[in-house]
Amino acid sequence: MTRGVGGHSPANIQQFLGGVQYPANKEALIEQARQNQAPREVLETIEHLRREEYGGPQDVMKAYGELQ
Repeated sequence: MTRGVGGHSPANIQQFLGGVQYPANKEALIEQARQNQAPREVLETIEHLRREEYGGPQDVMKAYGELQ
């Protein structure tokens, strides 16, 4: 597995966000990731994202990049 922040690549985070209806807030991302059976590490990474509102997957990836 390609590693990034928290040991997860952006693609690994996105796989657990399938089904999110954008725009979405951070809580919606976390809830969808839980429904998609994301591991604890992925949920923690999403919780640490600095933005509160996301217009689409690209915004999630930008926020992920800002964690570095």
